[in-house]
Amino acid sequence: MKLASFEIDGRQSFGAVKEDKIVDLGFGIDAIRSLRGLLAADAVEIARNMAEDAIADYDLAEVTLLPTIPDAEKYICIGVNYGNRSAEYEKPVEKKKYPNVFMRSPGSFVGHNVPIVRPPESEQLDYEGEIAIVIGKAGRRIPEANALSYIAGLTLLNEGSIRDWMRHGTFNITQGKNFEQTGSIGPWMVTADEFAGYGDLDLKTEVNGEIRQQDNTAHLIFDFAYLISYLSSFYHLKPGDVIATGTPTGAGARFDPPRFLVPGDVVEIDCPSIGILSNPVIDEIV
Repeated sequence: MKLASFEIDGRQSFGAVKEDKIVDLGFGIDAIRSLRGLLAADAVEIARNMAEDAIADYDLAEVTLLPTIPDAEKYICIGVNYGNRSAEYEKPVEKKKYPNVFMRSPGSFVGHNVPIVRPPESEQLDYEGEIAIVIGKAGRRIPEANALSYIAGLTLLNEGSIRDWMRHGTFNITQGKNFEQTGSIGPWMVTADEFAGYGDLDLKTEVNGEIRQQDNTAHLIFDFAYLISYLSSFYHLKPGDVIATGTPTGAGARFDPPRFLVPGDVVEIDCPSIGILSNPVIDEIV
């Protein structure tokens, strides 16, 4: 099942996507008004049953899709997690004992088909296509052996970055990862029952139809189960938390010369098991 967050006529809601339409579930399950709330209430099966025979309320073209979980408590990002990314650096990147972890703010993301924004402070807006985990139930110190049972579903994420601002701090990339509306999440969450496993998922990023990134989760340094277990050592993971699992080689900064995004570009993140997350690029109006 595909579950999405959306806005229509100034009202935010969530629903089940059926082909090119959406069933609005925002008024149908007690007082649940958001996808995060649905996960917290452990009510995905209720939503499935409601949506199965329901008549769709809107065409997808009528609504504005929001980031899959627009109000997540935590957006956790993992850096340099595909083994093949060693090719992007002057010397091979040795496998670390632990993953690189950083955070993003809700305002740094938009939804599917909504423009991502190049800020006036920099012309170095870059793309990073990723598969993201949506956590389905709360947990702390989760054993790796049953960590996958905490996954509610998967979505796609473009971890748009302002490259020069990532170098403002010696050991800190937070600035370049949190400019408003530079990244995106969507178009929806595909529920965990739709996946036989997570170790063979193809991921591709295209800019204006040109493939820039392409890899498979078989090449992750730290797989989904390890990430959930490790992160839950210090975080209390909550329903709706989003974990971006890393991006393959091919980001614009690694070309010679670099190929940063400019207004008019269209970035598409594609995983056949999930869908396509697409966003045009515009300049911020100040």
